[in-house]
Amino acid sequence: MTAAEERLWHELRDPRLDRIKFRRQMPVGKYVADFVCLEARLIIEIDGSQHAESDSDRIRDADLKGRGFRVLRFWNDDILRDLSAVCDTIIAYVRDMSLQPWR
Repeated sequence: MTAAEERLWHELRDPRLDRIKFRRQMPVGKYVADFVCLEARLIIEIDGSQHAESDSDRIRDADLKGRGFRVLRFWNDDILRDLSAVCDTIIAYVRDMSLQPWR
């Protein structure tokens, strides 16, 4: 895991984050998602700069959406600079299934 993934996992593991259960490195179809909340059908992906404007990420996200998941992506820097805001965003998306990812 990257430093950002480790830092976020520390908050997500053992239902620490608002008692929400996440799994790490979970296979979903032909992909492996960074973090998954099955209850909310929410996938959390942590991206570095190599993912900027990535066609393969768009294809992957479309496939995962077709499987009934929402894919919420954060940049590594988001987690390293403002973990609290990232966690608040994740809680909001888990609690409100109508929210759709912005990127």
